[in-house]
Amino acid sequence: MLHRLIISALAIALGSASFTGNAQTSWKPQRNVEIVIGSSAGTGPDRVARIVQQIWRDQKMMDMPSTVSNKPGGGGAVAWAYLNQHVGDGHYLLLTSYNIVSNHITGRSELTWSDFTPISLLITEYNGYYVRPESSLTGVADFIAALRKDPGAFPIGVSSSAGGSVHIAVGLLLKAGGVDLKQAKVVVFSGAKEVVTAALGNHVGVGGASAGSLAPHFKSGQIRVLAFAAPSRLGGVFEKVPTASEAGFKAVANNWRLVMAPKGLTAVQTAYWDDAFRRLAASEIWQKELDANHYTNGYLDSGQTAKYLSQQYGEVRQILTEIGLAKK
Repeated sequence: MLHRLIISALAIALGSASFTGNAQTSWKPQRNVEIVIGSSAGTGPDRVARIVQQIWRDQKMMDMPSTVSNKPGGGGAVAWAYLNQHVGDGHYLLLTSYNIVSNHITGRSELTWSDFTPISLLITEYNGYYVRPESSLTGVADFIAALRKDPGAFPIGVSSSAGGSVHIAVGLLLKAGGVDLKQAKVVVFSGAKEVVTAALGNHVGVGGASAGSLAPHFKSGQIRVLAFAAPSRLGGVFEKVPTASEAGFKAVANNWRLVMAPKGLTAVQTAYWDDAFRRLAASEIWQKELDANHYTNGYLDSGQTAKYLSQQYGEVRQILTEIGLAKK
């Protein structure tokens, strides 16, 4: 009887050990990692993705190769649908921006951030307001004063989608200035360069764009930046440009770049990418790249990113409702 008990106990112990040994306690990519972008080459998300890819390669942070795959269309919807075809596969990442929230609210997409696995918020890029050098508007106070008298006094150019981060930056400034948001004339262009061209041709009175998009035009003297919707001055080439808050208008608006993975990733897959982007964001080479492109390091881990996106969804929905674009 004792002999049988000993055999049974050994069998149970071996079975338990076998189960523990087969449990997945770690994961890493076994083949090429595809970084999916919902816009064309040269756009903000594309630039960030290629910086990530270059650092991974040059600093040997990844054992496996990676590729950047551009799938423009539908304000990101084409890329999101593609990612959704790879549920649970940790070899696919999406580098996206504000539209992962705003497009759902405006009804442009049935998918939103909660349909994916949040990995990391990497950077923030503050938006600014600018005019052609000959404009009579010397600051955002003049801008607001003109629109208080007549909300449709002149068109305001933004890119690259209605309800996007630049459109919201304009909305927040006008709201802070007591301007009727629904009466303002906002014209949406396909890209920041098109808005600059329209501003120089006097087709729009004021343009809005991110700091990175404005930098080359500002350096060349093509445009004059009135202010940034930032919590403090950006520094560098923009060190003399005030914030909207300095003029008395509390408006802080940024476009962020974040990393998502397909829905259904396991905890260990998520943990791998969480650690990979934590190390990337903490590296000196990453910070140098951010400074060179006028980006701000806004790193958040997976859990923090999910909380941030949930909060952002509510805030974006509120301002888009006031603008008259919310459908959700």
